[in-house]
Order: sequence, then structure tokens, then C-alpha cells
Amino acid sequence: MPRYKLTVEYDGTGLVGWQRQTNGLSVQEILETACERMCGSAVLVQGAGRTDAGVHAIGQTAHVDLPAPYPPDKIRGALNFHVRPHAVSVLAVEPAPAGFHARISATRRAYLYRILNRRAPPALERNHVWFLAVPLDAALMAEGARHLVGHHDFTSFGSRSHGSARRSGSSPRRAPSCITRCATWSAR
Repeated sequence: MPRYKLTVEYDGTGLVGWQRQTNGLSVQEILETACERMCGSAVLVQGAGRTDAGVHAIGQTAHVDLPAPYPPDKIRGALNFHVRPHAVSVLAVEPAPAGFHARISATRRAYLYRILNRRAPPALERNHVWFLAVPLDAALMAEGARHLVGHHDFTSFGSRSHGSARRSGSSPRRAPSCITRCATWSAR
């Protein structure tokens, strides 16, 4: 089965996140349904990571194993046709290199958090910004952003089983950590 790497963007408004769930529609389900309509077989689409309900992506990587080879442009066109009317778009498709796995092969992730700080609430960007009507101090926000840069260990935010597995001598899992290379605050 040939494996293909997908680059996907989506508006997560109204979706339960990336991962297929019983309580609503997910990005994974939309893409898997589109793949099945394209090739006639049920397939699993695996993402580089999961997003929460209502979260958007502008370049998430995923992969899919298809039952037969297809030209990448045909896959992209067919998937974009079959994801309609959902706000999901397959930006690029390419044959995956040997051993590629969207989650395991991921080397970095980038996040963008936007705050709209004005008195009037947003109309057009209401699902894409965090709205705050209370004035923020740009200098203090910039100073706060500087504290985010560096290596941070998030082990204490993990599940109890994560920590207990390491203590019991079973195979250790990688501690959830984050290296922040850039954190800025800009007023516009």
C-alpha cells in the first residue's frame, strides 16, 4: 500500500478536533470519508498531532495508506472535492518517504495564538481570535512573552499513569516538554 504525506488546513469551528470521536464530526473523519469516496476503501488517516475542539490548522501534516498508487495531484483534487462542504483543504500531497509516520516523524510544531484587544467584538474573526475588551499593556505583554522562550518540562501536567509508569520500572515514555524558540507580542 503506498503511503502519502498530506498537508492540511482547516477551520475547526463546529468540529470536535482532529481525532475521530462519537460525539461529533472530526477532521480525521472528514478526511477518511473523502479518501473512501475517492478510492472505494476504508482507510485510516493519521495526523501529526491532535487538536482540540474548535482549533484551526494552517499546515498540519498527516499520512494515509491507499490501496493503490495515485498521482499526488489527483489525490489532492479528489480529496478537496470530497471534503466539501467542510472547511478542510488538502494543500499538498506527496509520496511519503520510507518509514514516514506523520506523528512519529514530526520534528516540530508551531502554534499561533491571537488576541483581539479592542472595545468592539469581532464579527469576521470571531472564531479565530481570543477577544478581550479590557485594554492590555503592550509592554507588559511583550515582557511576559519573553518568559515563554526556552525549554519547559510539562511532566506535572501529564496523567498520573505517565509518571507512575516511569517509577514502576516499565518502559519510560518521553516527558512532555516544549522548546519555545520565539514568543512575541505585537500590537497592530
